[in-house]
Amino acid sequence: MSDDVDTKTEAAPKTGRRPLSLRRTERGAVKQSFSHGRTKTVVVETKRRRGGVLGVKKAEAGAPEQKAAPKARKAAAEKAAPEKAVEEKKPAGAVLRTLSEEEKQARAAALIKARQEEAERRKREEAERAEREAREAEERRRLEEDRQRQAEEEERRRREAEARQRAEEEARQALEEEERERKKRNAAKAEARGKGRDDGAEATVRVAEADNPLAQLGGRLKTKRKLVEERRGEAAKTKEEPRRRTGKLTISNALDDDERQRSLASVRRAREREKLARQQRGERQAVVREVVIPETITVQELAQRMAMRAVDLVKELMKQGQMVTANATLDADTAELIAVELGHSVKRVAEADIEEGLFGPPDDPADMKPRPPVVTVMGHVDHGKTSLLDALRQTDVVAREAGGITQHIGAYQVELEGGRKITFLDTPGHAAFTQMRARGAQVTDIVVLVVAADDSIMPQTVEAISHARAAGVPIIVAINKIDRPDADPQRVRTDLLQHEIQVESLGGDVQDVEVSALKKQNLDGLLEAILLQAELLELKANPDRAAEGSVVEARLDKGRGPVATFLIQRGALKRGDVVVVGSEWGKIRALIDERGQQLSQALPAQPVEVLGLDGVPEPGDRFAVVESEARAREIAEYRQRKKREKASAKTAGAASLEQMMAQLRDAEIKELPLVIKGDVQGSVEAIVGSLDKLSTDEVRVRILHTGVGGVSESDVILAGASGAPVIGFNVRANKDARERAQREGVEIRYYSIIYELIDDIKGALTGMLEPELRETFLGNAEILEVFNISKVGKVAGCRVTEGVVRRGAKVRLIRDDTVIHEGELSQLKRFKDDVNEVVAGQECGMSFANYDDLKQGDVIECFSVEKIKRTL
Repeated sequence: MSDDVDTKTEAAPKTGRRPLSLRRTERGAVKQSFSHGRTKTVVVETKRRRGGVLGVKKAEAGAPEQKAAPKARKAAAEKAAPEKAVEEKKPAGAVLRTLSEEEKQARAAALIKARQEEAERRKREEAERAEREAREAEERRRLEEDRQRQAEEEERRRREAEARQRAEEEARQALEEEERERKKRNAAKAEARGKGRDDGAEATVRVAEADNPLAQLGGRLKTKRKLVEERRGEAAKTKEEPRRRTGKLTISNALDDDERQRSLASVRRAREREKLARQQRGERQAVVREVVIPETITVQELAQRMAMRAVDLVKELMKQGQMVTANATLDADTAELIAVELGHSVKRVAEADIEEGLFGPPDDPADMKPRPPVVTVMGHVDHGKTSLLDALRQTDVVAREAGGITQHIGAYQVELEGGRKITFLDTPGHAAFTQMRARGAQVTDIVVLVVAADDSIMPQTVEAISHARAAGVPIIVAINKIDRPDADPQRVRTDLLQHEIQVESLGGDVQDVEVSALKKQNLDGLLEAILLQAELLELKANPDRAAEGSVVEARLDKGRGPVATFLIQRGALKRGDVVVVGSEWGKIRALIDERGQQLSQALPAQPVEVLGLDGVPEPGDRFAVVESEARAREIAEYRQRKKREKASAKTAGAASLEQMMAQLRDAEIKELPLVIKGDVQGSVEAIVGSLDKLSTDEVRVRILHTGVGGVSESDVILAGASGAPVIGFNVRANKDARERAQREGVEIRYYSIIYELIDDIKGALTGMLEPELRETFLGNAEILEVFNISKVGKVAGCRVTEGVVRRGAKVRLIRDDTVIHEGELSQLKRFKDDVNEVVAGQECGMSFANYDDLKQGDVIECFSVEKIKRTL
């Protein structure tokens, strides 16, 4: 960029026309020239210097420069001359006028604004420079690409020219070879004619020529030369014809004289597709497996076992005429035919064989190591089972139990002095939890039977004794509440004799210990009795193998998902193991003990909470560790399928007359539909079992759905469609479920104590019962005469022979000791007056409602009906 300053105005020629030149600049202005022929005129601001004599001297010193300045500066200097003269007249050392605050602020603002404008101008210039450099780089890149393409084209032309030269050389050699062969044939013909051969000899020569390979080669080369010449002519003709330019004009297009070629990207894509196809063909040919085929298998599963895509297998089946999908089920014969046809070997197995080897063989006695005993605390409700366990654990579990009763199994491990451990299972004592107590007895080594010294033997105590005997485990009797004034331990020992339990003090082999859970009396004696019994049992297990055990309890946690309490019976359960438990499976993500601490592994006889299952298992299910997720999924799917088949078999149509009659009876029974959600699986199981016991021949409970976890919106939708209430046991409904229930009028009832829930349902079923009708005899009357009265009908003149007859009561008309009508007495008259009742020995007139078949001698029996409310 350059600045051109006009110092004087050129004299215009004295002609009538304007000079042919650029426009003259204005005075006091500077014209700037830019690239690409752009110009800009900038007005110059003349600044006046302040000061005394020094300023005048500087002005005088700068006179030579002012002479060279443009006219605008000169005019400004002349205009300021009088002012400078006045300043020169001022005496030396005079004080000039100072600037005001407003002027200072204005100058400072102008300075800041000028700096900002300068910065913006610099930014714009830098942006323009960067953009220009980018454009130049792009141009250079494009030129480089054009040069590279041009070089490639030249290389391609060179290769084509070499190929043409090779083809011409081959054609020339072929021609020379053909010429030599032709000369040989002519010489042979001349020799044949010289010897006087006939036409048969010439035919023989032609046959020899046809059989000669060299002759055949010459013919082929001639044909090839002809094709080369034709292509060369077509190429020359194509070059001579003008071609229409299409697309963007580039250097490569302008310099290219040949036909358009395939792009490199297209060639690369084609090669990639060919490579992928070769790889797939190679894999299909290489993968040959032994396919295990059960009785039924889906197309998807069969494709996975044959290491191929389900889509390809569906295509193969369609070729054979079977229109199936990936989820279709195939029988074993069809699956075997397909697998053999595709080159695999087949192994047929029964469906039940899937579970073979799930639970390992018995352990070698040499590998067995001592393990802690598993003790189950059982007894009647409110006899102090959980309180006794709390005293042993020095914790307060009772405070966390609703209503002071245990409603699910708790598993704890107590470590004693010396490092010895005891695992305790606390079972509920309520009558509803029978199945829980049975499960606790099945997985235990020792049963501690808690009996209150003031209550002695109760129904659930007897039930606990039965469970312990069925499981074949020894019993230790803990006589609790000996601190109470009315405690009688000797009565407990005597009552136990009725159930064939003889304690040691009475000459038997069953240990009994008197304890007080509240006062913590004689707890050491109970622990010594447990350890002594464990030593006699010699409890051992192998910890160096895959874990096996049972599910004590299971629930659905909102934040952690399915949570199950496992009791390890043998082996060591580690984090990361794949387990199968019932119809569920999963990979263990965490092991948590009863104190909430994370564990890396769980040893035999140790209870742990397990996270990572894909569903909530059933309490009492056995679990086992398997080698892979595929086997775990296979076993779980098999068990789920069997469970569905069993459920569908129950709901199948009636197959016999007895079943049809049972269905007819069921249709007459009134049902109370319910949707039940609980905190743990054991509680739900106990609730369902208790409600089933309330059913009678007239009313019963119909469970629509049960589940573990909070009440969800889907539960409310199901209940609303069936007109059923939702029962939540130790759970709550979420916001969506509450709003849906309020809109649809679905009742959600919450309970935390099981016997309160059972009492409410029992009351609802009682209200559904039909009341009982109780008939009370009032009296008899004999018809003496029948009168036919107009507008009234027949009226019977009667004499009351027994009891009393009341108006509005129920009556029966008896003729020849046979009841012919039962209705209501509508009118009762004594002479001409209406009366409410007539006693024995008096005569009266009677008429029945909607009945007039009355005869002399009929007997009228009068009675009343009373409705009595029934209870279950």
